[in-house]
Order: sequence, then structure tokens, then C-alpha cells
Amino acid sequence: MARGSTRPTSRDVAQAAGVSQAAVSLVLGDKWRGRVSETTAERVRQAARELGYRPNLAARNLRLGRTRTVLLVVPALTTEFFAGVYTGAARVAAAHGFGVVLYPSPEGVGPARNPFASAQAALDGVIASSMAADALTAIRGDQLPLVMLDSDPDGSLGAATVNLDIADGTRQIADHLLNLGHRHFLHLAADIPSWTFEVRARELAARIDATPGASLRTAPTALSIEGALAAMEAALDTPGPTPTAVVCDDDKLAAGVYKALRRRGLRIPDDVSVTGVDDIALAAALDPELTTVRLDAELFGEHGMRALLAVLDGRTPDAGDIPVELVLRGSTAPPAAP
Repeated sequence: MARGSTRPTSRDVAQAAGVSQAAVSLVLGDKWRGRVSETTAERVRQAARELGYRPNLAARNLRLGRTRTVLLVVPALTTEFFAGVYTGAARVAAAHGFGVVLYPSPEGVGPARNPFASAQAALDGVIASSMAADALTAIRGDQLPLVMLDSDPDGSLGAATVNLDIADGTRQIADHLLNLGHRHFLHLAADIPSWTFEVRARELAARIDATPGASLRTAPTALSIEGALAAMEAALDTPGPTPTAVVCDDDKLAAGVYKALRRRGLRIPDDVSVTGVDDIALAAALDPELTTVRLDAELFGEHGMRALLAVLDGRTPDAGDIPVELVLRGSTAPPAAP
């Protein structure tokens, strides 16, 4: 083709190879076997290479009813955790020729406006955090191939669920603190109606209830540093023994607890031990550094995307929860002698 002309078309390839456009489509779509000869197929491929022809994937996808686009529905991006989930999902998606569109559901203002005129027309599937499940209705995402993250596998909306082993992480925290000798616990619990937080509350209570002489109080809080600060101060003003260990549902909550304890002149971990969940960058920035459960956000996203690819291909996704790890740092120690 002459320099400066428009991009080559399948018609140009057909003319150069001396075949029909239908034959070009079969060869470049890898559906030629049994329909055209090996020699003809190679001639088409050679002509395409020489002309620099690239198939129009957008048009092809429309014909096939596939856009190779996936929607990732997450809560408001108030921590880096869900950014990591997106990174992991996008990495696996790119390796399989898919793109990922991020859909954060803004906290406190309801679901964001549907980014697509029709979700079914624009998407192949959805990966959604259970913490943002309400947004699915607004975008009709529950009518598409769906993988749920952090969701009850027995009552999930999705064709598959992908979970971190948060129950085991909670047990690791409880056992660590109990083995240090703590018996008076406060659970700073995120006031979000989500399966993952229900699991944390249930497992923590079960572990402590099974220990003679141990007690547990629960303080619900908004999932923010300010909310945790207020909830912790209120708990400290409540009659009864001061907890020697505060178990937080999230590292951000732990930061609020640090502020509240220091305002009261209490030292971490000398007077009160504190734990978190996530292991975001904040955990190592606190002083002392925070003992927390490390959740691998990128691996979580990768597993979610692989599960959706399996659903789209009609395969059964891999089973089993993703392991988590307790990271011991300076915010926990044996309780002070009474």
C-alpha cells in the first residue's frame, strides 16, 4: 500500500493473497482448519504480515457479543486495599486480552451513576465486593456473569465467590493475644452490614468465649479514623475494666484507637495492645508499628479475575480461601501486671 494511505483492510489482505474475504476471516480467526488448505492459510497470514494488517477487534467483539471488558465494583476508595485488588485483577485481565473498569460506590451518597447506558451491552462480567453489593442493583450487574469477593458462599449472588480466609486471620489474632495473657478485650467493629465483618465478630467472640475468665465488649464504629477515635473514647468512658487489648476490624480504625489512647495518657503496648486487619502502608507508619493480619489485595484481585474467566469459559473456578498471615509488630505485648 502507498505510504500515508489508510490502514489495510481484510479486503486488501484477500486481494493480496488471492482469496475471498471469508477465507481471510476464517484464517485470522483461527477457524480455517477443515475449510481452507494449510497452504492458503499461510498465504493469508503472509499477506497480513506484509501489509501490517490488524483485525478490528472492536467490530469483531460486537459481532461475537463480547466486549472483553469487566467491571470491578468496590466501596469508596478510602484505602489502598481496593486499589491493590484492582491492580491484581487488571494484571490477570490484561494477560487474557480483557480490560477492567473500576466502579467505586461513593460512601454516603448512594451508588455512583451507571457508567454504561446498559451494563449488559457493555460488559462481559462483573467482580464485586460484598461491601458494595447495593451498587449491583443500580447497574444491573447482578444480571451478568458475576463473581463476589468477601461474600457468604452459601448465600452469594454470584456464580462464584472468592474469599480471603478472614476467619483464620481472626483466630490468629485472638490466639496471639490470649497467649500473651490478655483477658479483657474490646472489639472495634466496623458498622457495615457485610459478611466479612460478621465473620470477624463471630470468630473473635467464639475464641474469647471459650477462654475461662476472658471478656469481650464490642464498640461499633464508622470505618474511619475519626469514627474509631470517637468510639474508643466512648468505650474508655464506659464503666468497667479498661480493656488490655483492642481488636480493630481495619488498620485505619487502629490509627483512631492510637489517638484516643494517647489522649488518655495510655501507652501502646505497655497499657493496651492494639491489632488491625489489612496491613496497608499505614500499619508500618504508626508508632509503634501495628500488629495486623496481612491480606494480599493484589492476589485477591487476581483470584477474582481468574474465577470470572472460568465462569465465562464454562469452567468451575478453583475452590478454597486465600490464606492470610498475622504480622507481629510492636503494638502487642503481655498485659501489665494488675
